[in-house]
Amino acid sequence: MRTNAAIDTVIFDLDGTLLYTLEDLTDSVNYALRVCGLPPRSIDEIRMFVGNGIRKLMTRVMPEGEANPLFEKAFEAFQAHYAVHCNDKTRAYDGVQALLRELKRAGYALAIVSNKVDSAVKALRDMYFQDVAVAIGDREGMRRKPAPDSVFLALRELGKEKAQAVYVGDSDVDLQTARNAGLPCISVLWGFRDREFLTAQGAESFAELPMDVMKLIKSMERQGEKQ
Repeated sequence: MRTNAAIDTVIFDLDGTLLYTLEDLTDSVNYALRVCGLPPRSIDEIRMFVGNGIRKLMTRVMPEGEANPLFEKAFEAFQAHYAVHCNDKTRAYDGVQALLRELKRAGYALAIVSNKVDSAVKALRDMYFQDVAVAIGDREGMRRKPAPDSVFLALRELGKEKAQAVYVGDSDVDLQTARNAGLPCISVLWGFRDREFLTAQGAESFAELPMDVMKLIKSMERQGEKQ
């Protein structure tokens, strides 16, 4: 893993890292399935399906994916339901807001990158995470994670360089995103994937609690100073 003596930027995933969104996503998926006369999915199934945006989520949910003749109907029903109910049960994970305040106080530049729709990412940032300067979601003309496009855009908007940045996420998609962007990745263990799964995907640095992220960043900086 690349380490730096002078990390100044922390880029976060959103769902499963900063926000618990699984129940609202599950409710909207199952609403869409009911509209199409299809059986519901469990919350554990949805947990493993998320991470690549809502269209990919519905592709994984639907029998035969996008080839299903009811796919577009289900996708539209999901979007309509989630637009109204995306914040019914969603909440910031315990300790995350305190972590962001501490990082900002310590002088780190902060960003969120997500495969959610860009407008929703910005609205959720404004609602929960005002300490984060830049929030970037899925938008036309930009590849979704694990492509590094949103990470690079966040760095440009912050006026920062990737050599001084670290990425924080909860999934295999986040590990791939960090790898594609050339950033070290801290994998959080309170999100949608467990340690065993993440280790199998190549994760090396784990945060069990939000404040562990700060400790790990400081450890990376110390390691970088020794090199």
